[in-house]
Amino acid sequence: MHTLAWIFLSTFLISLIAFIGALTLFLKEKLLDKILLALAALSAGALIGGAFLHLLPEAILEAGIEKIFSLFLFLLLGFCLFFMLEQFFLWHHSHLKHKKYKKPVSYLILISDSLHNFTDGLVIAASFIVAVPIGIVTSLAISLHEVPQEIGDFGVLVYGGFGKVKALFLNFLTAITAIFGGIVGYALSGYIGSAIVYLLPFAAGNFIYIAASDLIPEIKHKKSLKRSLIYFVIFLLGIVLMLLVKLL
Repeated sequence: MHTLAWIFLSTFLISLIAFIGALTLFLKEKLLDKILLALAALSAGALIGGAFLHLLPEAILEAGIEKIFSLFLFLLLGFCLFFMLEQFFLWHHSHLKHKKYKKPVSYLILISDSLHNFTDGLVIAASFIVAVPIGIVTSLAISLHEVPQEIGDFGVLVYGGFGKVKALFLNFLTAITAIFGGIVGYALSGYIGSAIVYLLPFAAGNFIYIAASDLIPEIKHKKSLKRSLIYFVIFLLGIVLMLLVKLL
């Protein structure tokens, strides 16, 4: 299958995850919170595993060991840029505390999620251009993160004052910006050539930041030791999933 077809298919399928917010209409809040925590733990593991087991090794392999300093600079850039966006531009990844948000912030969520999904599309495009297996792993890691995020974003929009149907529709509109990001990334690849490999450590920095600052804090401060251990095992399962993909 052509690289562009892989990019389009992956970003389109990820966009459809926006509709998973509809599950909140049928689940009790207590059960939903448990599911979100489990998904956050799995997503954190998958993001960490994807960054350290796939994106960084592939970037080093493609660029060469002599470029490792530059690659790690892009890793730091990806980490710091997302930290800055979250701190100063209200880039939102919180999945569990959505009740406190009001309607003005809901509009900011729509804007920031559009930018976020567009960036995801760029990263997916870069990954598939480097190698199809890396593109598949990157798409999988992003998908696992998108599930709890989209549920949380749907909650933000509903609690912010939007009707449930409109919230689902608006959430989907922000999600399809990933498709445009993928197309733009593919179109630009002909102009930036081999430099596109630097998007891989940039994405790794993004993955590490989201896992370390947004997902792991939600699962590590549980009063129940048993539940904490369960979520840690689920976190490890996310890493093992990425390891199995690497070994297959």
